Amino acid sequence: MTVHPDPRSRLSVVQLLPNALTLAALCAGLTAIRLAFGGEFDRAAGLILLAALLDGLDGRLARRLRSESAMGAELDSLCDFVNFGVAPALVLHLWAFDGAAGLGWIAALVYAVACVLRLARFNIGSRDQLASGLPKTTFTGVPSPAGAMLAFLPIFVANLMPSLAVPGPACAIWMILVAALMVSRLPTPALRLASIRREQAGLILLAVVGLGAALLTYPWLTLVLLDIGYLLLLALGWKQRWLQPSRKDA
Repeated sequence: MTVHPDPRSRLSVVQLLPNALTLAALCAGLTAIRLAFGGEFDRAAGLILLAALLDGLDGRLARRLRSESAMGAELDSLCDFVNFGVAPALVLHLWAFDGAAGLGWIAALVYAVACVLRLARFNIGSRDQLASGLPKTTFTGVPSPAGAMLAFLPIFVANLMPSLAVPGPACAIWMILVAALMVSRLPTPALRLASIRREQAGLILLAVVGLGAALLTYPWLTLVLLDIGYLLLLALGWKQRWLQPSRKDA
């Protein structure tokens, strides 16, 4: 009897692209660590931003190509811990404290541990959501890529205003606050699940082009404004959530 191979066990080369993007993001995160040890903090922050962009693309590409797999999910989570947990903690620790022990190292440890806890909770929640079949409209806590961009706010501000010296203790406290946001139970917007009407697609594309141009022309100002905007979005969402019970009682 001839045994025919299961066609589902074969993948096209194109279907490997999502994992390739994930590994490219990992290389960006590891290179950011190397650059930070060499004192090139601006380029290190830029590579973490690149890793975040690639992380946003690999999942969407996997769904489009129907190449989602358990291995891809685990690979994505492990790379996210390096890119948005370990790398930002080390970059900020070297930038603000020059690698010295003390408060800065404590903040780096707290941030990295918070990131891995956030990712573990996300993985469990994703499996539960798949089992239930219910759509997910929000995240619980700040996602790790957004957490990394928030954690880099002191570097963005220091580059935007070179005359302003960001104290090391302030940077450490900020890292701990961002860590608390990641492991919090507060709902955060799941922007990747947002949908738009077809007639709005042109405006969205123009906005993306404008954002890209702003990042190339005024990178530090744009990154600071993006961080502030995200924090305001979080504050607005939490305020609406806290007001809901009082509205029901009224």
